[in-house]
Amino acid sequence: MKPRIPIILIALLTAICSIASVSTPLQTKEGQGAGSSRRNNKPRKKSTSRIILLHSDELFYNQQLNPDAQILRGNVRFRHEDVILTCDSACYYEANNSFDAFGHVKMNQADTLTLTSDVLYYDGTDQMAMARYNVILTHFDSRLYCDSLDYDRQYDLGYFFQGGKLVDKENTLTSEWGEYSPATREAIFNYNVDLQNPKFTLVSDTLHYNTGTEIARIVGPSNIDNGDNHIYSERGTYDTRLDRAHLLDRSIVSNKGRVITGDSLDYIGEGSISKAYGNVVYTDNVDKNMFTGNYGLYCDSLGYAEAADSAVLIDFSQRDTFYCHADTFKLFTYNIDTDSVWREMRGYHHVRAYRVDVQAVCDSMVYISKDSCLTMYYDPILWQQGQQLLGEEIKAWTNDSTIDSTYVIRQALSVDRLDSISYNQVTGNIMRSYFLDGKMKVTWVEGNVLVNYYPLDSDSLMIGLLHSESTELKLFMGEEKLDKIWMPAAEGTLHPLALVPPKDRYLENFQWFDYIRPVSKEDIFIWRPKKAGTELKPSIKHSAPKSKKGKGKPDKAR
Repeated sequence: MKPRIPIILIALLTAICSIASVSTPLQTKEGQGAGSSRRNNKPRKKSTSRIILLHSDELFYNQQLNPDAQILRGNVRFRHEDVILTCDSACYYEANNSFDAFGHVKMNQADTLTLTSDVLYYDGTDQMAMARYNVILTHFDSRLYCDSLDYDRQYDLGYFFQGGKLVDKENTLTSEWGEYSPATREAIFNYNVDLQNPKFTLVSDTLHYNTGTEIARIVGPSNIDNGDNHIYSERGTYDTRLDRAHLLDRSIVSNKGRVITGDSLDYIGEGSISKAYGNVVYTDNVDKNMFTGNYGLYCDSLGYAEAADSAVLIDFSQRDTFYCHADTFKLFTYNIDTDSVWREMRGYHHVRAYRVDVQAVCDSMVYISKDSCLTMYYDPILWQQGQQLLGEEIKAWTNDSTIDSTYVIRQALSVDRLDSISYNQVTGNIMRSYFLDGKMKVTWVEGNVLVNYYPLDSDSLMIGLLHSESTELKLFMGEEKLDKIWMPAAEGTLHPLALVPPKDRYLENFQWFDYIRPVSKEDIFIWRPKKAGTELKPSIKHSAPKSKKGKGKPDKAR
């Protein structure tokens, strides 16, 4: 025989059921404030299916305290459509098609969703389950922990409103308020959202997360920390499995003082790769330079950066900012994470550069930080105030972004503009110039040297035009003017200023490319090629003569 229920327990259970019939969880303030705000906007259908009591060890009534409730105790089991609910005890309101469940409450729906709690109220007509205390909603591999949850079976939505935690494989999400849809596996979290993953941390005010795809959708101000990388975004998606993000609305990725932003960003956690599109700005606050353009890429693990589509390199390490445009820029880092790290920056095609004191154009360029050497290729031209330097290839060494020396290889031409028709001109095979505080001090020219020079008298007036030819030349500059010239044996002619023959006023390869020169930081985008016929002619490089086999003796060395 079963032991009889103690009278005090029967009285206590009857009192609980009596109170529950007057004020159920559905009628409490927290219940109305959570799910009802969304549910009230949707039409509801009343269910006609009845709750079926499958089993209870004991059943009794208390007509005086709660005449509408059947009081159940021991292995209570209900079924409603595809839902099975078990508990220790319950108050069953058969007329209202509802019940209150107490103790080890467990609700199973379609073998895919399980809801457990200490207390639960279920309304079969509205298809609403309201769970309280130690609530756990389990769906596939995901578990939602909270103390208050309303589960709307009609719309397949669960709402928590007093703090909740969703655990999903490697991700743990917490927030003050949220909802979860088993049908779509979509979770919405609001207020103090925190997503913890072994690879990163995401903090937000609002976040949507799908437990099936493990993709988080950012819909509000959010901060993501991934090692040394920090991401700020207000709209985008983050694939937590692949550690990849697609971010919109001027999102920002920063790493050790380097920041990249754009209209949209793609971030790849493996390799810490950031790709930016549209109005891209990459700023290196460590080396004090930046890239801008409509496409940018930065790979932190390799120290590689790339910019294209209206790309501009900006160096702000000195008093005057340096601007350089090219079709494409690429930055390579060598010996990364060592004390001997150095970088190589390459600019491809239509290179134009501007700074207040120096300007340049060429087709392509390479800058190596190890020796601070800038090499310009294919019709390079360099200007500094009234001076113009050109050749087939120009190398410029800098010291703290100030020109220290230059080396012009083949077809070198140096022009110093005196007035609209008078120019000091020097041409040769090789030309080396050395600077002090950005001002030219010595120039050394070798091979087929030709000079057109206007000497000045003591009153700085032109005496005439000196034309000379030599194998070598050294120019020594004083206070921004020529101090003296040194040449070995040379041939020359001094023409009085009034008698200078027009054909001798300019050297054969003289050109003044002022119409190409960048005049502002905005002008670097406008490519102006040399006029037809003024381009450098490729140098003809002769190979050594070959001996004729089988005919006489081999040639002697000369």
